Amino acid sequence: MTAAAAKAPVMADVARLAGVSHQTVSRVINGSASIKPETRERVLQAIERLGYRPNTAARALVRGRSGMIGIIGTARTLFGPTSIHRSVEDAARAAGYFATSVSLSEVTRRALDDATDHLMRVGVEGIVMIAGHDEALEVVRKQRSGVPFVVVEGDLSKASRTVGVDQVLGARLATEHLLKLGHREIVHVSGPLNWAEARARVEGWRLAMSEAGLRPAEPVPGDWSSASGYAAGLRICEMSETTAVFAANDQMAIGVLRALHERGRRVPEDISVVGFDDVPEAAYLIPPLTTIEQDFEAIGRRAIDVITQAINGDDLQPSPLVIPKLVVRQSTAPPTRTST
Repeated sequence: MTAAAAKAPVMADVARLAGVSHQTVSRVINGSASIKPETRERVLQAIERLGYRPNTAARALVRGRSGMIGIIGTARTLFGPTSIHRSVEDAARAAGYFATSVSLSEVTRRALDDATDHLMRVGVEGIVMIAGHDEALEVVRKQRSGVPFVVVEGDLSKASRTVGVDQVLGARLATEHLLKLGHREIVHVSGPLNWAEARARVEGWRLAMSEAGLRPAEPVPGDWSSASGYAAGLRICEMSETTAVFAANDQMAIGVLRALHERGRRVPEDISVVGFDDVPEAAYLIPPLTTIEQDFEAIGRRAIDVITQAINGDDLQPSPLVIPKLVVRQSTAPPTRTST
């Protein structure tokens, strides 16, 4: 045994640092829902500080389980799903599970069924599906695989175990920010409407506009990409009354900014722009982009909490929606003219 191996922390070291019993550490690692949140956090902090790694193989032998959680990811080229995928993997490792992933380049019934079958063959104890697309949600709803599924994002009404961000609230925050600045003609660039998040963001925008006594026009459609945002921006430049744009994600907002610049429309002097997601580049655009921040780490932790409750047969605790946050930067300002 090497010196490094001899010094590797053990569960007793974690218990000592966290000020809890060996059994409590074991329950935290195994995802028991009976642990108080503050105790769980103290144990997780001790695990991180010591660099402790649970012996997943040994635990699997004791429990007669694989110690594996499957993740099915879709749209890995998009910032939101990619960030959620990474946060679920990190949370699984922190809980002592090995995460095995299947990433789909296209969302079809066959591809999703094949991904589920593959994960079942390798013996996962549960599956987390990052499913914003309606087709993926249908697969989950009809699954009879014998292992618990958790749906992250998507239409959270269509699955029994769900985790997600309050997308309607996020869209309301974006729109209400523009309304408070004095904007009345606020165009929404939507994501593809076969995605539940896109529909929820349309709903939040419409609710905020209606509550302000305004009748919003139909959204300008996009597909999450900067290219579609650019095309939408060119259309918006022809809408002379528009003083503000709320794009359903930051990538489309970036395309809108490019189109406005090319047409000589200044941001925010002539038109304000708000995005959604708070991608790392948002703070470094010209101008820096006002946007809605989603706490992807919280989503990952909650997804693993829900799946481990189900695996362990604990009473399922409802998982409240994660609250998004408005991040105000220099792409929004009061309108310099009023619409007629």
